[in-house]
Amino acid sequence: MKNTPSKTLSVSAIKDGTVIDHVASGRALQIIRVLNLSANNQTVTVGLNLPSRAMGHKDLIKVEGLELSADEANRVAILAPEATMNIIKNYEVVKKFPVTIPEIIERLIACPNPACITNNEPMPTKFFVLNQKKKLQLSCAYCEKKFEQSEIKIN
Repeated sequence: MKNTPSKTLSVSAIKDGTVIDHVASGRALQIIRVLNLSANNQTVTVGLNLPSRAMGHKDLIKVEGLELSADEANRVAILAPEATMNIIKNYEVVKKFPVTIPEIIERLIACPNPACITNNEPMPTKFFVLNQKKKLQLSCAYCEKKFEQSEIKIN
């Protein structure tokens, strides 16, 4: 019998910061862009397509030295409604909570309707969240077009 080395996945712990876990595969890079995490001097660790018992595969984002605000967590929820936030202090999880999708989303998403006034005039977008469960559905406040999460385009 051959000795097979065990495979382990190692992601380093952070002393203080935020871990965004349970992100659907393929969404981590969008979240990093939405939160503009590359613009600050914080260390950001990204895990893509990590194995997950609950999700099959998931993405993970660790941001050292930064505690995300409620507004930033809401922006994460738009792209990853199943995500959880873990606030880390001195290598311990001191707070863990699911993200919450806001009822109204302003300025963050572009309307997928090319005829919408927001795509033809310089004005902020505004969307109403119609369904806050796993199947996110939004409605544009201006053209009233309804669309699914898969159609979301970040401004």
